[in-house]
Amino acid sequence: MTGPADTLFDLAARGVPFALIARDDASVEVLTGDVVDVELLADIPLADAAGAPREVLALVPYRQVRERGFACHDDDAPLRCLVVDEHTALPRDAVLAALPTAPVPLTDAGFDLSDEDYAEIVRDVITNEIGRGEGANFVIRRDFVAGVDADPVTAAFTWFRALLEHERGAYWTFLVVTPGHIAVGASPEAHVSAQDGIVTMNPISGTFRHPAGGATVETLSEFLESTKETEELFMVVDEELKMMSAVCSDGGRITGPHLKEMSRLTHTEYMLRGTSRLDPRDILRETMFAPTVTGSPMQNACTVIARHEREPRGYYSGVAALFTPRTDDVLPGEPTHDLDAPILIRTAYLVDGRLRVPVGATLVRHSDPYGEVGETHGKAAGVLGAIGAIPRDAAAEAARDEIDEDAPAPVSRKLADDPGVAALLMSRNARLADFWLNPQDPGESGPFAGRSALVIDAEDRFTTMLAHQLRHLGLDARIVPWDAASDEDIDDAELVVAGPGPGDPRDETSARIRRMREIVARRRASGRPLLAVCLSHQILADGLGVGLGPLDAPHQGLQKTVDVFGQPASIGFYNTFTARVAPGTTRVDGAELSTDAAGDVYALRGAGFASVQGHLESILSRDGMTTLERLITHALTPVGA
Repeated sequence: MTGPADTLFDLAARGVPFALIARDDASVEVLTGDVVDVELLADIPLADAAGAPREVLALVPYRQVRERGFACHDDDAPLRCLVVDEHTALPRDAVLAALPTAPVPLTDAGFDLSDEDYAEIVRDVITNEIGRGEGANFVIRRDFVAGVDADPVTAAFTWFRALLEHERGAYWTFLVVTPGHIAVGASPEAHVSAQDGIVTMNPISGTFRHPAGGATVETLSEFLESTKETEELFMVVDEELKMMSAVCSDGGRITGPHLKEMSRLTHTEYMLRGTSRLDPRDILRETMFAPTVTGSPMQNACTVIARHEREPRGYYSGVAALFTPRTDDVLPGEPTHDLDAPILIRTAYLVDGRLRVPVGATLVRHSDPYGEVGETHGKAAGVLGAIGAIPRDAAAEAARDEIDEDAPAPVSRKLADDPGVAALLMSRNARLADFWLNPQDPGESGPFAGRSALVIDAEDRFTTMLAHQLRHLGLDARIVPWDAASDEDIDDAELVVAGPGPGDPRDETSARIRRMREIVARRRASGRPLLAVCLSHQILADGLGVGLGPLDAPHQGLQKTVDVFGQPASIGFYNTFTARVAPGTTRVDGAELSTDAAGDVYALRGAGFASVQGHLESILSRDGMTTLERLITHALTPVGA
C-alpha cells in the first residue's frame, strides 16, 4: 500500500499534470488527468465522446472577459482544463508530513512597479476615472516578482505545505501543476458556486492589515468603523448582485456580514444566494469576474484596467473552476454538474524560473494613494509570509492560538466571536434595503401585473437588479443593450426604462451617450411612459433645458436621504455628474423637480415620464422599492388623468 509520500513523489517523478486542493481541515484532494486547452468557456469538456459526464478543473485566465466583449491586454493565457481521470483524498496531516520543508531562496525580489509609480496610478484613477464618472471603484494591480533556482515542483510542494500549515481562513488552498505552468495559493474568496441549483457568491472587500503581534478587538473595531471600508464592501455587494440577478430567477439574497480572518489580513464579507437552472459554464461566463478584483461597473472597469495596468493579468482575478458531475438524479433541463470556483488571488505563479505574486488594491473616491500602496504590500506579505519567502509574524501566530489545558489541540480565538465586534458588523445592515436581505416573494401579483417594460442597458448591469425589481412589481421586464435597441423596440414598448451607465452625459464623442440621448428624446416625444435612471435621468434633464455638471466630490457608493416629491427617501447614489438648477426652482418646461438646497436635481416627473438620479435597485436604497413603484405609477398614468 502506498502512502501520501509515495503518491506525491510519484506525481513529481512522472511529470504528470496534477492538482492538490484543500477545502477542509481533514483532507487534501489529489486530481490527476490530461490537460486540454480550449478557447471558450462553452468548450470546457464536461462530457466524453459518448456523452458521459466527467470532472474538470479549469484555470480561467482574465483574458476570457473577451467573451463578454470587454477590453483586456491579451496575453494568450490558455483556458486550461485538467480533465480528471482520478480523484482521491489523502489525510491532511499525512500530506503535511510528506511535503518538503527546506526554504526556497528567492533572488532579485521586489515589485515590478515602484511605490511612487503605483501611487501615481492611484492618483490618476481617482482624478481621471472616478472623478470623470467612469465608475465607482477600480482594482489596479502590481506584481511582486523574484527568481527561483530550485526545482519548480519541489518549490511548489514546499510552498503548498507552508500555506497548509501557516495560512488560515482560506476557501481553497491549492497547487496546480501543468506543462510549463505552476500555480500555488490560498484564495480567501469563493467567486461563485452552484450546487443542486443553488448559486452562491461571496463578495469580500475591506482589508485590515494586522499590526505587529496580531489583530486585537480594539484595532479591528477601528477598522470596522471606517466609512471607506464599509462603503467599499457595499459597492462590491451591489456589483455581485448585478451578476446574481442575471443568473438567478430570484435575484439573490444577502446574508452576513462576516469576518474572513487570515494570518496577516482580515476581510469583511457577505454571502449571496439564489436559484438557477443554467449550465454552470453559463453561470461562470455571466459572472466574469469578481468586482473585488476588477471594479464597477464591470465592463468599464475592464477598460480602465487596460488603460492603467502596463502588463497582462495572466490568471490573476480569474478563477479555478471545478466542475463535478452531480450524483443525484438530474432531471431534463437541469445542469449535470456542480461548480466550485474560487478567485485566483493570494496566488503565486512559477513559470520559467520566475515567481510572480500579483496583488491589487480597490481604489475608491476617498482612497489615499500611499494607503493603497500599503495595502498591496500587506496582501503580498500575506502570501509571501505564508509560503516562508519573508519572515512570518511569530508573535501573531503565537497569539492566534490559545492552549486549553484540558483540550487535546489548540483552540483558535476568533475576533468575530467578540460581542462588540459582532455588533459592529451587524450594525452595517441597518443601512441596507430590506428587499435584498429578506426572502423575496414572486411578483406575479404585484401592482403592475400584466404590464411590460423594456429596460435599456447603457453598460451598467444595475439593469439586471432593476429588471428583477420590476418583475417583483409584476412587470414583464426585458433587458436590451443600448446598441441593440431599435427604434421599433423603443416605440412599441409599454414602458421604457432608460438605464444607468458610466461616463459624462455631455460627451458627444461617445456613441453610447449619443444613442441614449436619441432613445430618451424619442420616447419623451412620443408621450409614452418613460422612466429614466441616473445617466438617463441626466440626459432627460438636459433635454428639458436643465444644466449638467460635475459634483464637487463624486457620489460613488454614497447613501443619502433626499426629498422625492414630498416624501423623504433613503437612496444609494453612484454619480459623478448632476443636473442642477437655481436653488428654489421647482418646475422647468412642464416638468416638476425634486432638488436639494443647492439645486441638485434628484428626481423629475412630467406628462408620461419620471426619472431619478439615485439607484433605487441598490442595496443602499432602503426606500428603493416604494420610490420605484411611485415613479412607475406616475409614468404609466395616462396624460390628463
